[in-house]
Amino acid sequence: MQNRIFLIILVTMAALSGRSEILFKAVEYQHGGITLEGLSVYDDAARGKRPAVLVVHQWKGLGEYEKKRAEMLARLGYNVFAADIYGKGVRPQTMQAAAAEAGKYKQDRELLRGRVRASFEVLMNHELTDRSRVGAIGYCFGGMCVLELARSGAAIAAVVSFHGALNSPTPADAKNIKAKVLALHGADDPNVPPAEVAAFEQEMRQGHVDWQLIAYGGAVHSFTDWNAGSDNSKGVAYNERADHRSWDAMKQLFVEVFK
Repeated sequence: MQNRIFLIILVTMAALSGRSEILFKAVEYQHGGITLEGLSVYDDAARGKRPAVLVVHQWKGLGEYEKKRAEMLARLGYNVFAADIYGKGVRPQTMQAAAAEAGKYKQDRELLRGRVRASFEVLMNHELTDRSRVGAIGYCFGGMCVLELARSGAAIAAVVSFHGALNSPTPADAKNIKAKVLALHGADDPNVPPAEVAAFEQEMRQGHVDWQLIAYGGAVHSFTDWNAGSDNSKGVAYNERADHRSWDAMKQLFVEVFK
């Protein structure tokens, strides 16, 4: 009887030791003399290098939403770094403040590219990153950021924009894109009107990019954000179907490019 109990304890301990443990580690890094603070997220139970994904935040900065998305990716087996574009401690609390902060980078794409590339380098230099298998995703403001990362010519396998701005002041830069590009768009998003979508499609064609654009009917801006409410008339609302379908589209692309 005692031997049986001892065996059960050993089996239980072995099972527990094999469980995933998602670790979250704050990482400070620099760009242009400014201290940034991102978040490294990975499964500590796994061993060795693995595909990696950069996550870029919405317009209120790195917060709990991005942390949860990073955790979801880590549970899929990726080494994840959640970027900080604004700077340590810069986390706008109101829509007006967020619009002003994001506007600085929308108007200065070189600064934006510098910040997102600094974040990309942190991920690339992480000990768990397989440098040949790296992607990036971004939400709203972050979607614009990952597209600019691709336009800058970064050596990245794939970028995914979730309800991000698609415009570019330098559309000819699409010729620099090495990544496969996936834009996930709310078909009724008032912040990204049809003319902007059409210009993006033309940019991708002229740049000979391997690209996809998926538009989700009935979805407006921020359709993946479960904090965005449910009133489409406000132009910003969560859409469960579009959220799940877009996440699946991202996973499918990563399976393809990371093999």
